[in-house]
Amino acid sequence: MVVLDSTIITIALPALQDELGMSDASRSWVITAYALAFGGLLLLGGRLSDVLGARRAFVLGLVGFALTSALAGGAPTWGLLLVARAGQGVSAALLAPAALAVISATFTAPRDRATAFGVYGALTGAGAVIGLLLGGFLTEWAGWRWCLLINVPIVAVALIGTSRVIPTMERRGVRLDWAGALTSVVGMAAIVFALTEVATRGPGDLVVVATLGLGLVSMAAFVTVQSRSASPLLPLRILLNRLRGGALLAVALPQLSLFGLFLVLTYWFQQILGFSPMQAGFAFLPLALSIGIGSTAIAGALSQRLAPRNLIVPSLIVMAVGFVLLVGLDPESGNVYLTRFVPAEILIGLGLGCTITPAVESATSNVDSRDTGAASGAVNAVTQLGGSVGTALLNTVATLAAATAMSEGRSPSDQLHYTTVGFDAALTVAAVMLVVAAGVVTVVMPARVRESPAEPSAPVAEG
Repeated sequence: MVVLDSTIITIALPALQDELGMSDASRSWVITAYALAFGGLLLLGGRLSDVLGARRAFVLGLVGFALTSALAGGAPTWGLLLVARAGQGVSAALLAPAALAVISATFTAPRDRATAFGVYGALTGAGAVIGLLLGGFLTEWAGWRWCLLINVPIVAVALIGTSRVIPTMERRGVRLDWAGALTSVVGMAAIVFALTEVATRGPGDLVVVATLGLGLVSMAAFVTVQSRSASPLLPLRILLNRLRGGALLAVALPQLSLFGLFLVLTYWFQQILGFSPMQAGFAFLPLALSIGIGSTAIAGALSQRLAPRNLIVPSLIVMAVGFVLLVGLDPESGNVYLTRFVPAEILIGLGLGCTITPAVESATSNVDSRDTGAASGAVNAVTQLGGSVGTALLNTVATLAAATAMSEGRSPSDQLHYTTVGFDAALTVAAVMLVVAAGVVTVVMPARVRESPAEPSAPVAEG
C-alpha cells in the first residue's frame, strides 16, 4: 500500500488536474507532497519504530494512513489534497520502516533472507507499477478519488492480519534526535521545492536560489548533528560502511530516473498515444512483470553467487539502455508501443529488479540491533527521496526543454512536437543519471563482502 500510493495517483493526474485546476508546473506536487513527507520523516520514523516497538509503530502508521487517505479522497480543492497527501506521507514514514524491521528481525538465515528480500524487492518495484495499473482502472471506472479512498479497506484488512500474524516486537532504549529530524526535513523539503519551482520561476530566481541554498546548508547541518549526537537518526557508521553506503546509493539513484519515468510515460500514453486511463495502466504491465522476475527469479539466484556490486552495476547499465530506447520516438509511427515501449520497459524492469534485491539486503544485513530501525528507515528514506527529487527534477527538465524549443522553433500550435522534445530531454537525463549511478556504486561498494556478525544490544520489552 505504501509503495502503491507513490504512483497510484499518477495515472489520475490528467483527470485530477482538469477537475481541480492545477497547472502543468504544479502537477508534480501531487506526487511530491507524499514522497517528500514520506522520505523526509523516514529517518525519524525508523527511530520511532525502535522506541515504540515495530508492531506498535506498524499499527499507528496504518491508522494514520487510513485517516489521511479518506481526507485526500474527499478533498474539494487541490490545496487540501496536497495537505492530505503530505499527511499520508507522514503516516507512511512510521509504517514503512516498522514493516521492514519486522521482516529483517523475522528472517535471519541467509537463504530465507534472500527469499524475503527478493519478495520485498518485487513489492518495492512492481508495487509502484501495480499502483499505475490500479490507478488506471479506478480512474476510468470509479473516478480519481478512489485512487486514494481504496486505502481505507486495505488498512482494515492489514489491521486484522496484524492482530493475528505479527507478534509483539521488542523496543529499543534509544532517544529521539529532534535536531537531526528538523535539519533533515528542512533540508530535503527545501531542495525538492527549489527543483520543482525552477520550472515556473527559472534557475536564476531569488526564491529558487535561496531555498536551494537553505536546503544544502540544512543538509550539511544534519551531517554535523549526526556526527555529534548520542542517538542519531542516521548513525554515520551505517553510511561509512562501504557495503551499506554503496547499497543505499544503489537504492536511491535508480529512483531518480524511475519515478520521473512514471510521470513522463503517463502523459505519453494518455495525451500523445490517446490511451484511456485503464489502457495507460495496463501499458505499464511489462514493467511490473519484469521487475518481479528480476527481483525474485534472477536476483534471487545470482545474489548467492555474486558479490552485490557485481550484480548491481550491470543491472544499472541495463536500465540505462532501456531509457535510451525511449528517446526520439515519433508519435506518428505505427506500433510504437510494441516496438519501443515494451522492450524498454522489460530492460528497465529487469535492471531495477536485479538492483533492488541485493541492495536492500546489503543495506540491512548484519546491522547492530540498536540500529535496525535506523537502517530500515534509511532504505525507505532514500527510495522516497530519490523518487521525489527525480519527479521534480525530470518534470522540470521536460518543462524547460519544451519551453526552450517553443521559443526557438516551429509554429506555436505544434504543441505535440514541443511536448516530445521535453520528454526526450527528461529521458536522456534519466539515462545519464543511471550511468553515473553505476560508476558511483563501482567506486563505493567493495568487490568482495566480508561482514562480521552484528553485536546484539540489550532490548527493552514492548509495552
